[in-house]
Amino acid sequence: MNEPSATTIARELEDEAVREQQDLRGLLTGTWGRIRSGDLGAFPVLAGLLIIAVIFQSLNSNFLSSANLVNLLLQSAAVGVISLGIVCVLLVGQIDLSVGSVSGLAAAVFATLFVKEGWPLVFAVVGAVAVGVAIGWVYGQVFNRFGVPSFVITLGGLLGFLGLQLFVLGPSGTINLPYDSWLVQFGQLSFVPAWLSYVLVVVACGGFLVSQWLLARERHRRGLVAKSVQVMAVQAGVLLVALLFAVWYLNQSRGVGWMFVFFVSLVLVMHYALTRTSWGRHVFAVGGSVEAARRAGINVRRIYTSVFVICSTLAAVGGLLAAGRIAAASQSSGTGDVNLNAIAAAVIGGTSLFGGRGSAFSALLGILVIQSISSGLILLNLSSSLRFMVTGAVLVLAVMVDSLSRQSRTSHGRG
Repeated sequence: MNEPSATTIARELEDEAVREQQDLRGLLTGTWGRIRSGDLGAFPVLAGLLIIAVIFQSLNSNFLSSANLVNLLLQSAAVGVISLGIVCVLLVGQIDLSVGSVSGLAAAVFATLFVKEGWPLVFAVVGAVAVGVAIGWVYGQVFNRFGVPSFVITLGGLLGFLGLQLFVLGPSGTINLPYDSWLVQFGQLSFVPAWLSYVLVVVACGGFLVSQWLLARERHRRGLVAKSVQVMAVQAGVLLVALLFAVWYLNQSRGVGWMFVFFVSLVLVMHYALTRTSWGRHVFAVGGSVEAARRAGINVRRIYTSVFVICSTLAAVGGLLAAGRIAAASQSSGTGDVNLNAIAAAVIGGTSLFGGRGSAFSALLGILVIQSISSGLILLNLSSSLRFMVTGAVLVLAVMVDSLSRQSRTSHGRG
């Protein structure tokens, strides 16, 4: 075992985030202290979801019905996947305005290969996703080699790939997907069996507990402060009860859609990549300070290329899910409010526009807020114009909270 130096131990003891997790009292005290100092975490978006639920449920009793929540989750998956890519780009302080066009182009390529050219579904999916990979790689090269701002590159991509999407679709403008194809069945009719949904919840919570225990054991092995078993057990227990109740309630209707499970799985994979791999640490380092990251030996260009590739790839995947959801690829695929909602979800969920702060769960929480507003206004039979105005107001509010919390963290010395 490597013995830690006195300096290492002293620095570790100064790390409030770790020291506060040693017991339940410290966890609660530390959480309240971080909120007071501007480190709000997911608190604003969770409070927003609660307020939205109370308001719309009081105006329409169907809002929190299990049937409406099942539809809400299914509608969240496609744009949520696109938003997950936006989170990665925002973490390095950049933006991608073309995710809607890329998703529409991927859907058009898939429909053309699968329906018109008769390719097997798997090959058509791979071809469409490869389009997203190629676009992201080109973005990375233009950004790194020519220094063109990502705003300009992706704005050009928004227009260019929209035109390419119309060209691929041809004069008909719409290609319908066979209703019995796997992608359409996956997007509309595939639900997790009730018994399996409970098993998945137990496995997920067990995995969470094991991962936390392994992390604590590693910290103990290195002589560092770590969470106590009591804290880990309470956190896993609360998560288990909450998820079991949610799954039970959804199972009162059609249950949990496989498409939403796929979205959540991508969120978990991205969370692991961002928090447990050197690539993830480098992403946060570049987002915090490009010059400091470069001086630390991080290949900044490679990090930029990787996040652009991931963003465009996830946009393509989201486009395929959306095509499966409506059983067609058309000229309207990826247009309208797709760009707005994907970017807004990442920001509303807590990813900072200034780079260096956020998590994969931002996409999940943010898209739930946006879809909840949309679902609630539809139930009230209000026009889409009001939905745009409410979503815009929530987005501005989220950015204001981020800006104020950033100022508060700086004044409290939390950076």
